Amino acid sequence: MTPKRGLITDTFKVVKKARRGGKRNKSPSPPKAGATVCFEPEPPQLSEREKDLQELKKFDLDCRFGPCTGISRLQRWERAALHGLNPPQEIKDIVLKENTDPEYTQSLWRDYPL
Repeated sequence: MTPKRGLITDTFKVVKKARRGGKRNKSPSPPKAGATVCFEPEPPQLSEREKDLQELKKFDLDCRFGPCTGISRLQRWERAALHGLNPPQEIKDIVLKENTDPEYTQSLWRDYPL
C-alpha cells in the first residue's frame, strides 16, 4: 500500500500578510449646522491666450466642420461656411486677431506630415 498523501497546506505554514498602514480611517463626517465651512481654492484663471487656444483646439477636434489636416484654420472655417456648416464666428475672429502666430493660424496637426 502507498502512504496517503497530505495536502500542500500541511507542508507549508500559512502566513498572513500584515495590512499596510494599519487600520483604515473613516472619512470625516459632514460639518454640523452652524459650523464654518472651508472652501477649496478656486482653480487658476486662464489667460486670454489660453482661452483662445482652448477654443481653437475644440474647433480642430470637431469633425462637423470637415478635416483639418493640410489647411489653415481660416481655410477650414471658410470651407465650412461655404458648405453651410455654420462654424462659430468666434473662431474666425480669434484667428484674424492673431494672424501671424502659427499657434493661432495652424491646426493641432500642423507638425505631422500628411
